[in-house]
Amino acid sequence: MNKIVYVEDDPDVGELIAKYLGKHDIEVIVEPRGDCAQDVILRENPELVLLDIMLPGKDGMTLCRDLRGQFQGPIVLLTSLDSDMNHILSLEMGASDYILKTTPPAVLLARLRLHLRQRAGSTTLQNTPLTPHNTLRFGTLSIDPVNRQVMLAQTEITLSTADFDLLWELATHAGQIMDRDALLKNLRGVSYDGLDRSVDVAISRLRKKLLDNATEPYRIKTVRNKGYLFAPHAWESPVSL
Repeated sequence: MNKIVYVEDDPDVGELIAKYLGKHDIEVIVEPRGDCAQDVILRENPELVLLDIMLPGKDGMTLCRDLRGQFQGPIVLLTSLDSDMNHILSLEMGASDYILKTTPPAVLLARLRLHLRQRAGSTTLQNTPLTPHNTLRFGTLSIDPVNRQVMLAQTEITLSTADFDLLWELATHAGQIMDRDALLKNLRGVSYDGLDRSVDVAISRLRKKLLDNATEPYRIKTVRNKGYLFAPHAWESPVSL
């Protein structure tokens, strides 16, 4: 049975979600306070963390940011705040997903199960003996899926779980154009609705961390009206910003 910690200050909502997920083999520990949640999460070591945004003591956005250095599993925000800015900000803070409370329970369950499967897959990779073919190498860039480590010109690049997964998806399709729909389906199990800008925000964040040219990116290229392309031969020459 998977275990999650759900940080929610409304006892009725917390109990409702806990009962529903419990019927589907997900144990839910409900914590009502944001300023107490970090200790509970680190003690319980769940497979996934589910956060409301409006919390007493510490809001969900800040909690997500503070957790990212200590908790490697998926962090999902479940909120009633239907705001593009909050959605983008949560991803910048390291969240794996942003789900509205109006989402049907079956859809919520499906999205949480997707993150849990991805978490299980990452754990399997981490327990796999390291062999040469596990690591992708492109000039000065290396991506190690076993240790989830990225090195650029002998410098380690720190990425969130979601950012690493996006980079791995792009790199394993090097030289191919990946559109937003394919990326969202492969990474989050949802289709592109024409409005979701989370992929664009994450790509921008990756470019900055991987020292791509912000004005004219040449490592992770934008192909107009088609998607993004990871250029396999763009990692040889010195960075030109």
